[in-house]
Amino acid sequence: TDAVALVEEIRKGEPLITASCKEHVIHLVRRLQEKLGGEEDHKFYLFKVLRAHILPLTNVAFNKSGSRFITGSYDRTCKVWDTASGEELRTLEGHGNVVYSIAFNNPYGDKIATGSFDKTCKLWSTETGKCYHTFRGHSAEIVCLSFNLQSTLVATGSMDTTAKLWDIEKGEEIVTLSGHSAEIIALSFNTTGDRIITGSFDHTVAVWDVGTGRMLHTLIGHRGEVSSAQFNWDCSLIVTGSMDKTCMLWNAMTGMHIATLTGHSDEILDVCFDYAGQRIATASADGSARVYNAGTKKCIAKLEGHGGEISKICFNPKGNRVLTASSDKTARLWDAATGDCLQILEGHTDEIFSCAFNYKGDIIITGN
Repeated sequence: TDAVALVEEIRKGEPLITASCKEHVIHLVRRLQEKLGGEEDHKFYLFKVLRAHILPLTNVAFNKSGSRFITGSYDRTCKVWDTASGEELRTLEGHGNVVYSIAFNNPYGDKIATGSFDKTCKLWSTETGKCYHTFRGHSAEIVCLSFNLQSTLVATGSMDTTAKLWDIEKGEEIVTLSGHSAEIIALSFNTTGDRIITGSFDHTVAVWDVGTGRMLHTLIGHRGEVSSAQFNWDCSLIVTGSMDKTCMLWNAMTGMHIATLTGHSDEILDVCFDYAGQRIATASADGSARVYNAGTKKCIAKLEGHGGEISKICFNPKGNRVLTASSDKTARLWDAATGDCLQILEGHTDEIFSCAFNYKGDIIITGN
């Protein structure tokens, strides 16, 4: 794309880009083009093995830069680690049961949320390990949580069939999202933070207005439990994966069903968009993963080679690589366009259920 023409096009609809800053925006677009166009042949090598907890891990997560990561565990703690040294920085203690879901408030990374089987969510300082708030109100285990990108709210999803939105500053519950008839196991804010989706074992996904807590749409179509649900970056699409072996694409504004992506022969355990929202990746219990074009709805790559179910899948930020974690004790790195396996990451002695890239895309973390 011609950078000058593109910026002219953007300027027509964006009054903030005045004549004085036009040159700078052109410069930024060209830098972005260089980054996306640069061919990388990045090989990953095993850097550190951390015996993180005395009991099994539940999840792992990076902060945005990848300088820190966190681990949750059945030992009722969350630990904060320094990525470069592999040193344990602090242990977040206080939960009375399994710490199941964990997250940084990226892009800031100064806070951590932990959701537990003790029915509470705790908010912590990354730097000091101090517990700011304990959010109480759920009547069953918390199994998923998410910050909005604005870092003003944290959402929790529970086995009690509800999700709750909590105010980070005040430490108070803002609203309860009620309407599902079974456990909520996936939730995701959109980029602007005015919508949130919840995926449930009742086979549906609900779209909610964050300000009012009103249910705007129910996405009905799956014939099995929903395993994951996500907005694309520009908030126009929602992708859902289900135990019914299909992945569905929905219009986020109207709640209308757009397409059903088929091909897997077993349950879909994870789905995700790339950062640009142009591709969708699916991970299945059939041991394969697939990449679909979000525009044409066609399968563009089949990622085959794992010897067991794939429970987690993600794109690198650039969108040209896919990372999968499997019960066959390996993680694999794939070319998103061709489906070629570029690298097998070995070393774990049991199933890998969690994996992530840092924002630069040069560090991978796997949890088993």
